[in-house]
Amino acid sequence: MNQQLKDKSRLAILLEILFTSTKLGLTSFGGPVAHLAYFKDEYVDRRKWLTDKTYADLIALCQFLPGPASSQVGISIGMLRGGILGGVISFLGFTLPSVIVLIIFALLYQTFTLGDAGFIHSLKVVAAAVVLHALIGLGKKLTPDKSRLAIAIGAALIMLLYPSAWVQILIIIAAGLLGWKLFKDKAESKIEPFHVSISKKTGVASLSVLIGTLILLPILNNTFNSSLLNIFDIFFRVGSLVFGGGHVVLPMIERELVPQGLLSADEFLAGYGMAQAVPGPLFTFSSYLGTMMEGVTGAVVATVAIFLPSFLLIVAALPFLSELRKRAAFQGILMGVNASVVGILLAAFYDPVIKSSILDGSDFALAVILFALLNVWKVPAWLIVIIGVAGGYVLQLLGF
Repeated sequence: MNQQLKDKSRLAILLEILFTSTKLGLTSFGGPVAHLAYFKDEYVDRRKWLTDKTYADLIALCQFLPGPASSQVGISIGMLRGGILGGVISFLGFTLPSVIVLIIFALLYQTFTLGDAGFIHSLKVVAAAVVLHALIGLGKKLTPDKSRLAIAIGAALIMLLYPSAWVQILIIIAAGLLGWKLFKDKAESKIEPFHVSISKKTGVASLSVLIGTLILLPILNNTFNSSLLNIFDIFFRVGSLVFGGGHVVLPMIERELVPQGLLSADEFLAGYGMAQAVPGPLFTFSSYLGTMMEGVTGAVVATVAIFLPSFLLIVAALPFLSELRKRAAFQGILMGVNASVVGILLAAFYDPVIKSSILDGSDFALAVILFALLNVWKVPAWLIVIIGVAGGYVLQLLGF
């Protein structure tokens, strides 16, 4: 009888997690910062699942990890509430609404040859405005001094001269080493401890799976001629190495897909623009890309692959992060890595964003208006998409 009550109670908890996270997945527009505000209102203020302090600790944890920070916070809350299964359910509820919309958009794009539609080009102009807005915001936060600004500029120059996915990874590693050397003295000394029930043994096992998969996937991909395996390899690697949030996924994935001919630059940017219009994490851009390459099956593979490292990293980091965050060397490494992220995004802003979206004066004028609405008037990104598409049609009707 007691076991039955426990099972019912656990089922009720899991259903509650599913309901709450799905509601957030349907309504959380505005990007990762806005997502965190929605989470606090729902999980902390309304449902009291965790305290303000614990929530702040979770945010700090996820800022220190590669991957989508808001998704990782949601996964972490699900794990604290309902164990690892609770984390999975929390992720599904928050992510599936935007996954479904982007898959449908990709299928329509292919079926009705939407590449020639006027609104597709408008979406690319929207992408230019959004990336510039993200770039300025990241720059202010992650390159506040001359040393980190120099790292960002150096990273941008190298990426523009040698545009490849492997060069990008080498830049991140080199920036981390520079950060360890240069920024140890700038580390914060007062950091709140983080307490979690996951054992260090489980954490080590999770990290081992992550590292082993990163090593094994390229070997398997080179051995077997499988398009789905290739997709999993690409997106798993990107999900493991993207620092700085959703917008930084743009250059990481673009270097893996467009130069290899898996997608055209136009197809890539159209999906990125559409991804701004849906709620939930920007990493669901992978669902669109997977659909464009291998249909719905490709979407599932790409989505699982890009988010799986987040699960493994959270389980691996939770038992150790409280100690690591106190170490000056660790903080210094992350300062360097985050600075290089700004440079990588700056290079991507030129190629492919500007090169593929700003073709004439009217495109530039529309992009400036959209950027001003984002940066000055704080119009949400999903509304910017609507305004951008409408503005594109107006310009077309006026003969521009």
